[in-house]
Amino acid sequence: MTNADRGRSPAPEHSLSDAIGSAILASAPADDPLTLVARAAEAEVVARELLQQSVSVARASGHSWAAIGGRLGLSRQAVQQRFGDRGDAPLPDEQRWLGPVTAFDEMGELEIAGRLGWHTIGAGMLRHLVVRTPTQWEHKRILWTGSLRRYEKERWVVGARAFPWIYLVRDTGLPAES
Repeated sequence: MTNADRGRSPAPEHSLSDAIGSAILASAPADDPLTLVARAAEAEVVARELLQQSVSVARASGHSWAAIGGRLGLSRQAVQQRFGDRGDAPLPDEQRWLGPVTAFDEMGELEIAGRLGWHTIGAGMLRHLVVRTPTQWEHKRILWTGSLRRYEKERWVVGARAFPWIYLVRDTGLPAES
């Protein structure tokens, strides 16, 4: 299926493929085929994760499995089987799911959880996987763009990536509230 068939405009002159290829070559010498294979495999894993997260965002935004399947060239049933809920494995005592939350209320919920010693380590559709520590945490949500260096200088670390968001966390060093 072509881009036009999927309802998208044709690829621009500098396509996504070019950008991904450039990123792979920037971190692996072109004369080292095995490193290129490893980096390309890593890019494939990342692309699969981004697709899963994008589908989760579309579902959380109210789009049907049929509409998502139409964009992917898959049937409603195929896309639901591939991307649908696979159930949750039991979590260790120090972890739990925080939710349901939406883009509108999640930061308030994470602020409360942070004061109680919980910080995000993963994000799924309408929820965050959080872990408890003895200290309070701050949370920040930013768009997934560019370098994180300016945040790292302020001691922020990536807690979770949930395309198109990055959730940053920072230990305050204060004891968690009870």
